[in-house]
Amino acid sequence: MSSAAEQEAVQDPERKAVRAADGEAAAAVRAAVAEDRRGGRAAAGAPAVWPGAPTPLGARFRAGPDGAAGTNFALWAGGAEAVEVCLFDERGVETRCPLTELTHEIWHGFVPGVRPGQRYGYRVHGRWDPWTGARWNAAKLLLDPYARAVDGTFTLPPEVYGHVRDWPDQQVADTVRDDRDSAPHVPKGVVVHDDDDWAEDRRPKTPWADSVIYELHVRGFTRLHPDIPPELRGTYAGLAHPAAIEHLTRLGVTAVELLPVHQFAHEDHLLRRGLRNYWGYNSIGYFAPHADYSASGTAGQQVGEFKRMVRTLHGAGIEVILDVVYNHTAEAGERGPTLSLRGIDNRGYYRLQHDPRRYADYTGCGNTLHVVQPQVLRLITDSLRYWVTEMGVDGFRFDLAAALARSMHDVDMLSPFLAVIAQDPVLRRVKLIAEPWDVGSGGYQVGAFPPLWTEWNDHYRDAVRDFWRGALPDVRDLGYRLTGSSDLYAWGGRRPYASVNFVTAHDGFTLRDLVSYEQKHNEGNGEGNRDGTHDNRAWNCGTEGESDDPHVDALRRRQLRNLLTTLLLSTGVPMLVAGDEMGRTQGGNNNAYCQ
Repeated sequence: MSSAAEQEAVQDPERKAVRAADGEAAAAVRAAVAEDRRGGRAAAGAPAVWPGAPTPLGARFRAGPDGAAGTNFALWAGGAEAVEVCLFDERGVETRCPLTELTHEIWHGFVPGVRPGQRYGYRVHGRWDPWTGARWNAAKLLLDPYARAVDGTFTLPPEVYGHVRDWPDQQVADTVRDDRDSAPHVPKGVVVHDDDDWAEDRRPKTPWADSVIYELHVRGFTRLHPDIPPELRGTYAGLAHPAAIEHLTRLGVTAVELLPVHQFAHEDHLLRRGLRNYWGYNSIGYFAPHADYSASGTAGQQVGEFKRMVRTLHGAGIEVILDVVYNHTAEAGERGPTLSLRGIDNRGYYRLQHDPRRYADYTGCGNTLHVVQPQVLRLITDSLRYWVTEMGVDGFRFDLAAALARSMHDVDMLSPFLAVIAQDPVLRRVKLIAEPWDVGSGGYQVGAFPPLWTEWNDHYRDAVRDFWRGALPDVRDLGYRLTGSSDLYAWGGRRPYASVNFVTAHDGFTLRDLVSYEQKHNEGNGEGNRDGTHDNRAWNCGTEGESDDPHVDALRRRQLRNLLTTLLLSTGVPMLVAGDEMGRTQGGNNNAYCQ
């Protein structure tokens, strides 16, 4: 912090008092740790904490010194003053264990006797000084960024906010620290045992030129399937059921692209309206399969269930591609909850504005991860490698990938993120799909990603929609789209399969709605139909919405066949959306993320 800012902080009595209180609390923890080291014992009621190792990050069960079994905990928290790992029994009783070692900004310790299934979180001590971007608050239990399983659901009561959420003056609410304990109200990480052997798994390794992608939602695809047992509907196990596999193989798709399965949270504004985030583009745990999609349980069983799903799909010749959201987290802007990274090291994980109390927002979701920071880049690449090597997936579609390619503020195709991916011996061999834009200035980057990458091609979507509704001003543009969009990709030596062609995606109208509605109908989202794009490029065939007119119905069916045939016969990689082959409708909602 600059000297001027330091002087301002000292002169502000409230900030000075808050800093003093934070310093005393952290000093008390450090003193307890020092006493433990001298006396060779743990804090009262807590198990002994041995030094352990700073790698790997996260909670790893292993045999420790002298053959003792336990778990090594390691957390990067560069600016923190003290860190405690908090263990919870089946009744929710908490035991706090100070981590006793700090190596290269990583706090770590080995706790004997902690076994798979143990629920845990962190409390991180440091300064509360939002004016300089410091938002440590040890009253808030934090989810381990490397947790590989999560037990519980984020419901976002006031206690999970680092600041007083309902402070009367909302202009300064984010600066008023909330000292209520959040532990009873937040999910916990779960220690998971590494006991799976992938030796018998055979990845399909379908060439790009032969790939057909099927975008689906784990819950949505299986929820209403009549041949999937009711107890498995909406789950990873349901997607692995023979009825689901049969449908996929009959369609002839070679890969499923799963909407986000990282652990995610629901936004506060949705919960206040009685809605929930359905799509899942609001991640909070980059290593954990979303617990609500598990039929087996959430005390680590979801990990094994996900792996079995992947093996079953591979056995049917179908690859698994994950839609991943590394551009932002569920902690939102400065008025968002304190769930994980914000409380661990706010300035170390997020892009902040010149006024460090505020967040840089290139995603439209309140915050942006600071990917050029080594610890953030490590978090993302560790997560990607984990899903490939330990969970068996075959590729990734990166949501708002342009945000990941920003070095300082501008999108840079030589950015650290893209450079690391290009040289990584694991990641450069899997399928990489970019959503080549974000909402920031200069964020539209279709055709600009480097050779390893394929891209969602919205030029294709728009040209095909315009042609079949009779609105394409220059048919020569359609020629480019049908033949692999060489105007976008050939200049860099990229092949036609760099273009992932689609007419519909999860975002926007379904195929049936594209020929049934011209205007969006998003009233159910509770935002007065203001959300969602106005640029639908749709034709309702003469009647808005559902129709009993046989002529309108026949025309719509013909248009569906026209659109699907065009997609499947175009050069490039076709992507279908689950349900479009069966006429799925969203009632004209083109932003059904909360439906």
